[in-house]
Amino acid sequence: MSDERLSATPPGIALGPLDTIADGAARNFVLQMRAGRFHGFIVRQGNAVHGYVDRCPHMGLPLAQQLDAYLTPNGRRIACSWHGALFAVEDGACLGGPCMGQRLTPWPVTVRDGAIVTA
Repeated sequence: MSDERLSATPPGIALGPLDTIADGAARNFVLQMRAGRFHGFIVRQGNAVHGYVDRCPHMGLPLAQQLDAYLTPNGRRIACSWHGALFAVEDGACLGGPCMGQRLTPWPVTVRDGAIVTA
């Protein structure tokens, strides 16, 4: 197994039941694969999920300094805890901070039969 940091996963990986993430919250996922390790996170909004690679476009650092702490206190935006960049939950677009005009790298995920699955 490689220690390389991956920026994508293959489709069809079951990540667990939808209710493993509270509505309006986010959760970190680390997947070890033969080619390396993938770090991502998922934000749940009702029955919808939005996945992103856990890397800020500004400095390439993981967004959260504390496990699963990806959202602003009101849960409406994704926040980089290092430099204060704010991102739209729906599409990862930078809405403020040092990475204006950039966006988070999407991690395609979906809900299928009550479970979160990579797409």
